[in-house]
Amino acid sequence: MNLSWLEDFLALAASGNFSRAAEDRHMTQPAFSRRIRALEQWLGVELFDRSTHPATLTETGAWFRTTAQEILGRVARVPDEARAVASAGSATLRFAATHALSLTFLPQWLRGLESRTSIGPIQLVSDMLQQCEAWMQQGRVQFLICHTHAQAPSRLDTPGYRLLKIGTDTLIPVCAPDRAGRPRHALSTHARKAIPMLTYNTESGLGRLIRALLGPALQRARVEPVFTAHLAAVLKNMALDGRGVTWLPQSLIATDLQEGRLVEAGDADWQVIADICLFRPNSTLTPAAEAFWLAAQTAHCP
Repeated sequence: MNLSWLEDFLALAASGNFSRAAEDRHMTQPAFSRRIRALEQWLGVELFDRSTHPATLTETGAWFRTTAQEILGRVARVPDEARAVASAGSATLRFAATHALSLTFLPQWLRGLESRTSIGPIQLVSDMLQQCEAWMQQGRVQFLICHTHAQAPSRLDTPGYRLLKIGTDTLIPVCAPDRAGRPRHALSTHARKAIPMLTYNTESGLGRLIRALLGPALQRARVEPVFTAHLAAVLKNMALDGRGVTWLPQSLIATDLQEGRLVEAGDADWQVIADICLFRPNSTLTPAAEAFWLAAQTAHCP
């Protein structure tokens, strides 16, 4: 039996329409019908009553629907379980971190922990927050470090995960200075002309925070998105080039502000104060990972 037949079966069971189910499964209707027939022949039973429109499940088909879902669910869990078995005795710590934090915060934070405890080898993957959250949910990493805020919920804000606050950061609106050292593009709800804005895309964690915390204010201000990217480092370079205003973590631009390459484009009302949190699954991790979590708790809990 081909496992994809089960997905075909569930698609048809959901709609009862062979044409629609075939389209959902990206194949022609004749090919889709042959696959459903092949599954029925393998089982030796009829799964659908084709005399009705839409097609309905037979009594056996209704029973098999639950069975098919269980089989596919079990198969989907196999890779994660295999990785868990393979890493059970491993001392390697598997981290995901957003790009902005992996550049500056993470190395300094790990250095501080190393002064308190022994840390083994680390494997780091860095990407947008949405992808990092997916890696955590798939069991590919043990820890995730990202910016968080109560008004911008994470996909990991569920009973299946724990978090530990390990720092704070401020997202500051910045732009390049003019010749007098003043902001070239100042934020204001009374601006006479549109303010060019360098924005994060929808998969970015920093963009998620800015939209949640400053969305209404940005709608009132005359901002005009002129460039969109997912990397804070890219938006930083565009701001340095004088292209517009963007929000960047203080941890990433402290030196640029101090040396005047970037200036604040708005007052404190335009800033977003965010927590930096360490996430982990609620399930038991490897001994090395559990020891690391305990060391992080000891370092950050009063």
